[in-house]
Amino acid sequence: MNISDFDYELPLELIAQHPSQKREECRLMVVHRKDHRLEHRRFYDILEYLNPGDCLVMNDSKVLPARLFGVKEGTGAKVEFLLSKRQEGDVWETIVRPGKRLSPGTSVSFGDGKLRAEILDYGPDGTRIVRFAYDGVFLEVLEELGRMPLPPYIEREAQPEDRDRYQTVYCREEGSVAAPTAGLHFTEELLQKAEEKGVKLAFVTLHVGIGTFRPVKCQVIEEHKMHFEEYTVSQKTADLINETKAKGGRIISVGTTSTRTLESAAGEDGVVKAGSGSTGIFIYPGYRFKVVDGLITNFHLPKSTLLMLISALYDRERILEAYKVAVAERYQFFSYGDAMFITDEMGPDADEQKESI
Repeated sequence: MNISDFDYELPLELIAQHPSQKREECRLMVVHRKDHRLEHRRFYDILEYLNPGDCLVMNDSKVLPARLFGVKEGTGAKVEFLLSKRQEGDVWETIVRPGKRLSPGTSVSFGDGKLRAEILDYGPDGTRIVRFAYDGVFLEVLEELGRMPLPPYIEREAQPEDRDRYQTVYCREEGSVAAPTAGLHFTEELLQKAEEKGVKLAFVTLHVGIGTFRPVKCQVIEEHKMHFEEYTVSQKTADLINETKAKGGRIISVGTTSTRTLESAAGEDGVVKAGSGSTGIFIYPGYRFKVVDGLITNFHLPKSTLLMLISALYDRERILEAYKVAVAERYQFFSYGDAMFITDEMGPDADEQKESI
């Protein structure tokens, strides 16, 4: 397949620069795979489409305040770091700016010396391998000095509200440099109501790397190589998912990261295995899903691997048609934008026309 098969036109003003006023009040497009209907709802309506016995699977990774601003020791030149991936201990793969000033052997200071960094080597894709030095606990120092690493298409500096709104309400495990954004729309109250309805909640962990923003450069998408990301599936989660499937319940994945984790952790028989691993799974049309039955997701970038993944779950041409409708209806796109639910269920009041919002 060609990369151009996953392109679409998006007016720049539809790229969300701020989150919705309340998490659960963003818009929700419901895509019905059985009869190809589209519904326009609000995210809090998601409860109407979840059945007792279903299982929501969410990625509980927590975003690090991974963007650091410092000075090059000896010259005082201003530099910027974006932590990409921990290699081991205090050694990180890091995106640096300006790269020409930061060759191996260079030292950088942050927060008047509260955090120091030494450039050890060149890393892949123009990154640097960096060792940090500090007093105390690294994550506490990072919490004090770092800023949230908002995606490059959000054209503003991170603000205090982003500390909360660029995290899911259920985040627990530190390690991501980008949010699993489909989960940003859930509130604790909404999750509680889902449980009261008989929906099971399960959590996996996949630490999202900066590769999620890197474009596909191959014209033939099958030649694209994904960046590897670390994931963990607990025994409790594996048992809950396998039990749900055995009883005929649906596995509803919240986000593409949860989807990639589940599909990586499952055998060919669809049984999810507990454990930790590293996945570079690339899901595009033609892929046979082993675990996931439905997907809650955001609207994704043109020509992105995320758009390819949702096209594999439904249908490429119909997904692009749904995106055309989203543009016409002035949905908000990308990380802080609106949501989509791809489902096999007919949904409530299937014979009635839902009011467009």
